[in-house]
Amino acid sequence: MLRFQHETKAEKVPLNLIEVILAQGSTAEIAALVTAPEGLAELPLFGKNKMANNTNNESLTPVSAEQRVFGWYAHASLWFSLGVGLLVMQIGAYLVPAVGTQDALLAILLGSLLGAGLLAWVAKIGCDTGLSSAGLMHQVYGSAFARLPVVLNIVQLVGWTTFELVVMRDGTLAMFDSTWGGAPMAATLLWGGVLTLLMASSMLGLVRSFVSRFGLPLVALSLLWLTWQFVGLLQAQGWAAFWNRPSTGDMGFLSAVDLVIAMPVSWLPLIADYARHGKNGRTALSGSWVGYALANAWCYALGVMIVSVSAPDANLVNTLLLAQGGLLALGFILLDELDNAYGDVYSSAVNSHSLWSPLSVKQWGLGTAVVCTGLAMVLPMHSLEPFLLMLSSVFVPLYGVILGRLGAGSSHSDQRPVNWSAAALWLLGVVVFHSCGRWAPQLGSALPCLAFTFTLAWLTRPSLQQVSHA
Repeated sequence: MLRFQHETKAEKVPLNLIEVILAQGSTAEIAALVTAPEGLAELPLFGKNKMANNTNNESLTPVSAEQRVFGWYAHASLWFSLGVGLLVMQIGAYLVPAVGTQDALLAILLGSLLGAGLLAWVAKIGCDTGLSSAGLMHQVYGSAFARLPVVLNIVQLVGWTTFELVVMRDGTLAMFDSTWGGAPMAATLLWGGVLTLLMASSMLGLVRSFVSRFGLPLVALSLLWLTWQFVGLLQAQGWAAFWNRPSTGDMGFLSAVDLVIAMPVSWLPLIADYARHGKNGRTALSGSWVGYALANAWCYALGVMIVSVSAPDANLVNTLLLAQGGLLALGFILLDELDNAYGDVYSSAVNSHSLWSPLSVKQWGLGTAVVCTGLAMVLPMHSLEPFLLMLSSVFVPLYGVILGRLGAGSSHSDQRPVNWSAAALWLLGVVVFHSCGRWAPQLGSALPCLAFTFTLAWLTRPSLQQVSHA
């Protein structure tokens, strides 16, 4: 998932996400994996595998009617909850003073609507087809080649789950200001243990029974309280100074929009895993769009307000704690951060099940949660984040191709082991993404890359006659 630098000092975080990604180099390693057409299907991971037989694999077959239980409110509450997070607020804080306050708020509005709209579009495709994210990849890229992006998705989801556990650990330590040497490990084990227990429960029940009924109201109240507190601080300092704050020129307007879009786009490889349980595509689209757009815009705007009243060397968590009632509000937000980790682990389990179905999705989820907890205790996740950012960037063009092939109403399934036209467009899109960041950073990377891959994928989509003869 396309995430962002998490540091205790704002000045240590690059203002331009593209600079972080480009620092990692080219996509030659990925391209090298697919340069031998005759060899790809012979690899154990990418070849025909009885363990991944679609008829016995719940990740690669449409869900049954009995599992289609999400209505509009379930979609909206789930994606509002997943859209809230400390990292989102922190990115909002990076927008100013790189751009002025007015441009930042306009970029937040436009970026949230566009980004959540793309996310909701994929949700509709997942609901209409009943397929998971891995299933959509198989349908567009072919049964053999699709396993490459599935594996990459699992790697990045494990990485981001581990990173979420580190964020929750650091937030917990800041809340209690513990000096005990074993506190970091204890906090990690606490959050990892809770995450593992959640993976033992039903995803459908968790969303309908907890997120919709309890999680959403608590998080919304926390955001309302924090907004009230920081609006009051801004009013005390003077609205005119906040509203007319100038830009330093470090970031263009389109780059700011790109930075806002990147958060909803980061969920593209996951949303179908949930949306396919929707009752119909219309409510999946509108509920996901409204829920995520509102949460994304709210958290980005709150980040702008927080940084506008904080000291230059203060970090976001400590500033939140200084607000009246901030400790309680931060506690609720940390609890909500747990559902981000849950979302990553659940989707990782669905993707893993598509590769090896003898283990159920629940068993894969339990094992993944335990592994991520262990990794959070030993890996320097902050230093590994640039690698995760580079890896996450490949999913923007991946879904540009999926939207181009399936988003215009086509629902064909490619039965070939490798759909080489789709694979080539994806790899070309990765090149376009990084090229925009290197040579035209003022345009951003996500939107040009999505527009490029979507257009070519739509123009080259196979006709019904071609599909019938494939």
